[in-house]
Amino acid sequence: MRSAATSTTRPGGARLLAALAALAGGLPTAHAEPARPTAEAIVARYDEVMGPRTFDSLMVMVAHRPDGSTRAYKMRVLKAADDKLRVWFYEPAATRGQELLSVEDNMWVYMPNLKRALRIASRESFQGGDFNNGDVLRVNYRRDYTAALAASTDEALWQVDLTARVKDASYDHIKLWVSRKDLLPVRAEYYAVSGKLLRSAQFEDVKDFRGLRRPAHLVMKNELDPRRYSEMSTLDMKLDVEVPAQKFVLDDLGR
Repeated sequence: MRSAATSTTRPGGARLLAALAALAGGLPTAHAEPARPTAEAIVARYDEVMGPRTFDSLMVMVAHRPDGSTRAYKMRVLKAADDKLRVWFYEPAATRGQELLSVEDNMWVYMPNLKRALRIASRESFQGGDFNNGDVLRVNYRRDYTAALAASTDEALWQVDLTARVKDASYDHIKLWVSRKDLLPVRAEYYAVSGKLLRSAQFEDVKDFRGLRRPAHLVMKNELDPRRYSEMSTLDMKLDVEVPAQKFVLDDLGR
């Protein structure tokens, strides 16, 4: 009688044992499917990557106009842990001195020529480009949307459908695709309550910002006017910064 050890010398014997071990949980197969995440886990990952708890960053937005012209906006963006965010504009000259402040559900723009702050809405255009104010000032999908996994036609991506559950959400419905490999966002579509596609986005150029890997370049296409699109680039980002509470007081704008 042949021993169990000698039986593995038969053609395919080692492969059979490996397959049996994998079924028992001992060895992974060569083409193991990534664990299926929950929709909530994907959304939490998105918030963590695109809206870290606290940060101090330097960003540039380039808006492409229908006539072929462009306009670049250079800004500093500072975020505190409790849904507070402030933006200072450095370029172009026409916007120098302008500031934006977001505290929970409230947003303001400070106009230096008026020496006062005016209320703005989440769905209004960000500096006339193709991002809206909420895209920049209000990245909190866990709070604003109900999420559900959907079937993706791309085997490399997970798809999540987001439905607004608060009136101040940036969009009524969002379709978000993330990489199955690392759950980083790859693309998104943004819809009105009627189901009309308003914007589409591509997340590109993943970089490491002091330990946080995230897309450094975001292209937002205006689906209502194909001649328009805007690009948002993160040039630098410092994480876990100490942020004075005074920076998020309305009376501090313009100082």
